[in-house]
Amino acid sequence: MTPERLAADATAILADLVAFDTTSRDSNLALIGYVEQRLAAVGVTGRRVANADGTKANLYATIGPAVAGGVVLSGHSDVVPVDGQPWTSDPWRLTRRGDRLYGRGSCDMKGFLALSLAMVPPIAERGAGRPIHLAFSYDEEVGCLGAPSMIAEIARHVPPPLAVVVGEPTDMTVVGGHKGIATWTVTVTGHEAHSSLTHKGLSANMVAIRLMQALADLADRLAGEGDPHGPFCPDHATLTIGQVHGGTAVNILARECRFVFDVRTLPGQEPEALLAPFFATCAEADAAIRARFPDAGVRVERRSRTPSFAPEADGVAERLARGWAGDNGPARAVPYAAEAGQFQGAGFSTIICGPGSIAQAHQPDEYIEVAQMERGAAFMVRLAEDLVR
Repeated sequence: MTPERLAADATAILADLVAFDTTSRDSNLALIGYVEQRLAAVGVTGRRVANADGTKANLYATIGPAVAGGVVLSGHSDVVPVDGQPWTSDPWRLTRRGDRLYGRGSCDMKGFLALSLAMVPPIAERGAGRPIHLAFSYDEEVGCLGAPSMIAEIARHVPPPLAVVVGEPTDMTVVGGHKGIATWTVTVTGHEAHSSLTHKGLSANMVAIRLMQALADLADRLAGEGDPHGPFCPDHATLTIGQVHGGTAVNILARECRFVFDVRTLPGQEPEALLAPFFATCAEADAAIRARFPDAGVRVERRSRTPSFAPEADGVAERLARGWAGDNGPARAVPYAAEAGQFQGAGFSTIICGPGSIAQAHQPDEYIEVAQMERGAAFMVRLAEDLVR
């Protein structure tokens, strides 16, 4: 299998994958079924790891002998919404314009899934001394929620792999670390009254503003506590409030205000510890509010938490991936979160390396360059050659 042929096969598969609307709010089972059919055609059986209600599933499979020392190729099947974005072509149809392939998920990260699937027939036909394991997850885009159950099964049932490659878009350069992310929802319940009678009620919006200011102050403090010599940019933990919803009318003291925020931490930082002063502020506000209005208060709920991915000193995965990618560049880390930290937390040597640029992820007219698919194909061919030996 030449890189040129592999890239062409992967592009055809990418067209099929893009056609599946796997927005995180919807099911990914049609795409998982498609992958299962492709695997079955070469005698490979995948194993599903479904969510609680069976509407979504991870899938993992082994191509080659069930022995230790293989490589896991990992990617998520879900994509972000296209709602409200000014696309100039159908987001669910792969469209080539010049040297770019447009479509939702083309870059993040169905291009890597397509390259992984294109590798299956030649490996299955030729045979290999060590296996390739595919690991495709759901709900990465909403907090890396799906992968942990699949990773636990891989740890129990798959002979220990030598390395895990998480194929997030990195322009096919090797990335050895990422920040963690944790998200919380804060719901303030007030007591409605006419807005002229502020002594008769309590505006949830006014309370929420003070709590959001506490977070803004914390974000400013974190910005001054970075490590300028570290690999991350920005070099500090970050905190942002992404959504705010509150009130029903300008002349009513707001019954409810809800806001959602995230904190992105460096390896070694615990988000709960960073947020301890804010949680104490919320508890104090809750007690004061309930003393006046027992049906009101402040509730803080964690939505998600994805661990950071720490650079591995002389890591096996990084050493191998640099050879496959032809990458002799500096050590790299990224500020976004991915599933690499979850694999690392399960004891696997892990690296991030995939086709496409993160600058294109989540954008209208998302695209992947043809050259990136070709570089990804060359990476896969070198990887396969190592496994055949």
